[in-house]
Amino acid sequence: MLDAAPSEFAPARRSGHPLLRYALRRTSAGVVLLVVVSILVFAATNLLPGNVATAVLGRNATPQAVAQMDRRLGLDRPLATQYVSWLSGIAHGDLGTSLAANQPVSSMIGDPAYNTLVLACVTVLLLIPTSLVFGVIAGVRGGRPADKVISAGAIGFSSVPEFVIGTALILTFGVAWSILPPVSLVAPGADPLASPSLLVLPVATLLVAGTGYMVRMIRAGMLDVMGSPYVEMGRLTGVRELRVVVRHALPNALAPAVQAFALTLQWLIGGVVVIETLFGYPGIGQALVQAVIVRDMPLIQAIVMLIATVYIATNIVADLLVIVLVPKLRTSLP
Repeated sequence: MLDAAPSEFAPARRSGHPLLRYALRRTSAGVVLLVVVSILVFAATNLLPGNVATAVLGRNATPQAVAQMDRRLGLDRPLATQYVSWLSGIAHGDLGTSLAANQPVSSMIGDPAYNTLVLACVTVLLLIPTSLVFGVIAGVRGGRPADKVISAGAIGFSSVPEFVIGTALILTFGVAWSILPPVSLVAPGADPLASPSLLVLPVATLLVAGTGYMVRMIRAGMLDVMGSPYVEMGRLTGVRELRVVVRHALPNALAPAVQAFALTLQWLIGGVVVIETLFGYPGIGQALVQAVIVRDMPLIQAIVMLIATVYIATNIVADLLVIVLVPKLRTSLP
């Protein structure tokens, strides 16, 4: 019998690294999802009650002035044409012009976006080590007094809304004791890091509200891993407990923690809207609230699309990190 030619019957090997192919698939899906979000955002902002031209000119504007403003803003065109023009502008880096300030939107969201980035980064830099320390202690000491105290605190803090925590901190440290500023007013163009005291209460509020969920997820992962056979084998062979926890248990318990961290980071993006409004912090959340009040559609659309982009990018990065951390997931990639 003649041997079959490998080129005819052997399955063709797929080129490229499996992780790279997975990253490209997830990125492509993220782009499609972002387009869907853009359609929903554009439709929602255009379905808001009232007329944009009337909001710009005021209630006493004549019908002729409103019609003229509609033509100038391009609002008299079909919605599909407006959407294509808007999406094309975003693809080319043109976010439009603010209706309220008559300035390019890109120049208006730069400072608020930076202020929010500073607030989020400081919170994350404190959130990760704090959650890891308390989560690991609770997981290693499962069922003991330390675990019960940490778990009760995590459940309690995660059950309280962030605006309640923020209000309590303002009343305590800003009003009663007067040791920290109750509001976080940053001058336009100023760097929030130049006045660290302004960040203490907003960061503390986000830290207290967000740590509870992270601690519980890390604790659950550690409890599951600490009872695994390879951890028991490490202990039986005389490996020190600290080395067992740090080198063997913790890396394998981080997979669910990465997803929890991604969810917490997404919550931070939404939570800053409440926190920035509560503390008067001039970030992207407060800019969104002000844009909604004056019905500044281009600014609203740009901010919401920025938030959606961060959401989607966070999910993609978290999925990739989980695959990198868990070897069996890498081997199962198609």
